[in-house]
Amino acid sequence: MNIFRTLIRPYLQVQYAIHKFSGTGSFGPDQARYIEPLELPGPNPLKNAMFRHHVKQYHEASCSVASVVSVVNALKDIQQTKTDPPLTQMDILETVRTANWKERMSEAGDKGKRGLPLSMLGDVVKSSLDIYGITYRSVETVQVTKDPEKSDFYKKNLLSRLYEFDPLGKAVIIAHFNQGSFVKALQIPHISPVGGFDIKTKTVTMLDVDFLQKKPYKISFDRFYEGISCDYHKLFSSFGYGSGGYIYIRLS
Repeated sequence: MNIFRTLIRPYLQVQYAIHKFSGTGSFGPDQARYIEPLELPGPNPLKNAMFRHHVKQYHEASCSVASVVSVVNALKDIQQTKTDPPLTQMDILETVRTANWKERMSEAGDKGKRGLPLSMLGDVVKSSLDIYGITYRSVETVQVTKDPEKSDFYKKNLLSRLYEFDPLGKAVIIAHFNQGSFVKALQIPHISPVGGFDIKTKTVTMLDVDFLQKKPYKISFDRFYEGISCDYHKLFSSFGYGSGGYIYIRLS
């Protein structure tokens, strides 16, 4: 990942400075609003379990590990009666070997590639659910688009799926997004689970696994869609990153 440190990061830092100076992007209108977890009590057992089992990534490239282990532990909590301790990030990395996940989390990466692109994330999520005995109906990897001729369909579908998660508790969504579209951070591919959805205000709560994001935050649905429909900068293409989207886990 030397290319990230020597070439990509300086470019992203300049981009960040421009947005900060001009008051655009995540520095502009429609900013994320940080919340206290206690602001979101409610009758949805799945959402409550997601908050209970939310963890932060253990290094800068391990957002997939924190996201998936949070979801698996939450689902184990509500589906299984055994009182085993929650899985750790190291537990799941040692057990789920799909996509050379453990190798991609190492300092050297898997042949120099770190993190998980969207399609690999979908494969890892499905394998994790199967290995840990989670009951689900389907797992779908959805690559969304900014194309105005197609985005209306994707937005309507996504809205219905967010509603399935909250308040119905029948689905889980893990977002693959441009983090700098959501919060004041570099514009890099990032992964975190959705923690809530308010149908009245159309706001999405993110359980961001970045250790620099100390609290959950709420963003508008439009900003959420903007972040997951982002085409990542072509500098990331050599690492397998094309564009964002989400993993949809339908439970029942």
